[in-house]
Amino acid sequence: MLIDAGSRKLEMLKPAWYQAIGKYAYSNLNKSLWQIIDTFVPYCVLWALMLYTVRQGYPYWVTLALALAPGGILVRVFILFHDCCHGSFFASRRANTILGYVPGILTFTPYEDWRYAHNIHHATQGDVDRQGVGDIWTMTKEEYLAAPRRKRLAYRIYRNPFVLFGPGPALLFLFFQRFSSKGVGKKERRSVLFTNLALLAIIAVASSTIGFQPRASRPRG
Repeated sequence: MLIDAGSRKLEMLKPAWYQAIGKYAYSNLNKSLWQIIDTFVPYCVLWALMLYTVRQGYPYWVTLALALAPGGILVRVFILFHDCCHGSFFASRRANTILGYVPGILTFTPYEDWRYAHNIHHATQGDVDRQGVGDIWTMTKEEYLAAPRRKRLAYRIYRNPFVLFGPGPALLFLFFQRFSSKGVGKKERRSVLFTNLALLAIIAVASSTIGFQPRASRPRG
């Protein structure tokens, strides 16, 4: 009884804003399921529409224009993936893992490997002595001045906005994430292998059914 009374007293001492946001600390199954529907259904419909425009012989700019919408939705797909990695999308860890692999494959990101690195990133955020896993390469002023010229040049190129927001993300998602992070366990390495095999399977199926250059069934002017 004393423990319960003490717990209630601690709850009362918490600031009002803490109590106001407390309802958001838990996942909501209905909202989670709806977010899956309003994300993946439009994404699949738009992909089907893009394929239709190509096969019907519409000008390619029409297909490219349609690609803008699913490209934006893919950002939301990655957000769902991110929430699964934090274990916050569903109350069940198993459900988070099962769902997490789907957007992980769509965004070329291995679930368990990225989850491992990202959680370390959160645990070591702001700690310059423990940085380097799951975050952007950041050097202190002292580290930069003490580094060899070649390393400083590499750092400046890496941190250049034209690289960091240009070819950098493409290299990360297409190339670097095809390999597991340093020091991870078997589960994380298996997730990388599974994601790579799934991507190869998608390419194989798409190339055998759609082809690398689909033939239009009805050319248009």
